[in-house]
Amino acid sequence: MKQTLTRFILTIPVVWLVVSLVFLLIHLVPGDPILQMLGEGATPADLTALRHQYGLDLPLQTQYIHYWAGVLHGDLGASIRLHDSVAHLILQRYPYTLALTLAALLLALVLALPAGIVAALRRGRVLDQSLSVVSLFGLSVPGIALGPILILIFSIALGWTPVSGANSGVATSAALSIDWRYLILPAITMGASLAAILTRMIRTAMLEELGQDYIRTARAKGLTETAVVCRHALPNALVPIVTAVGLQFGALLAGAIVTEKIFSWPGLGRLVVDAISNRDYALVQGCLLSIGLTYVLVNLLTDVAYRWINPRMRG
Repeated sequence: MKQTLTRFILTIPVVWLVVSLVFLLIHLVPGDPILQMLGEGATPADLTALRHQYGLDLPLQTQYIHYWAGVLHGDLGASIRLHDSVAHLILQRYPYTLALTLAALLLALVLALPAGIVAALRRGRVLDQSLSVVSLFGLSVPGIALGPILILIFSIALGWTPVSGANSGVATSAALSIDWRYLILPAITMGASLAAILTRMIRTAMLEELGQDYIRTARAKGLTETAVVCRHALPNALVPIVTAVGLQFGALLAGAIVTEKIFSWPGLGRLVVDAISNRDYALVQGCLLSIGLTYVLVNLLTDVAYRWINPRMRG
């Protein structure tokens, strides 16, 4: 617990730095969000009044201090374009992004674990080479190209899956209103490249473990190959895999922005893109803060899982 708490404290400056950079950069982007919202025909009095309402007439350093003072009190500000609190908008959209990310991660693990183990056990054979080709294909095709291809084949040509959306409006209980059929193609788009990466990593880790002395000892004792692989080699091979999964979770969150835009998935990624286009400062900062905190939490859980799997790291 002490080590976990120390890790958490060390990650707080990272989150602060990320949000601070985003705060500075988005304010340096040319354009006036108030003018963009009211239009060219707005009177100077209306522009001044709305800037004062949202605190945009204050010096940048004063806006920065006010923003973090609000964050520490649980107030992420209000959206200029959507006329709602940022916290409420994030609570509406966050379950969608979390569900999509977890579905992609689960799909990647379900595909990569058996594929990596089989490839290691059939090293150099036809099956191993075939899995290598499939993995290379998964790594070579980006999500921005794979998503439209999946839509053309499975949604338009075959009609097996919906084209886009989540079959529900954004509701308070968003995670409970997701139709799993709408989740299939976005999850495949996000999880395909991760499955390819994990397959190669699991294969390499399993080959290393299968060549260890304790594996030869287990086989010499008469254990079945299933027991040798599942009870001895696989648990030790999972140690680097758990670390990789935790790191790749952040890549999935980043990839969700593109995937959500392709499939019109009502998550945080799509909300961030729209907020950047509209110069909605508070909404961009709130979304990135929530994504950063999620990434920090996942890395902490990964660290705990790593120490639980590998007792040598507990000291």
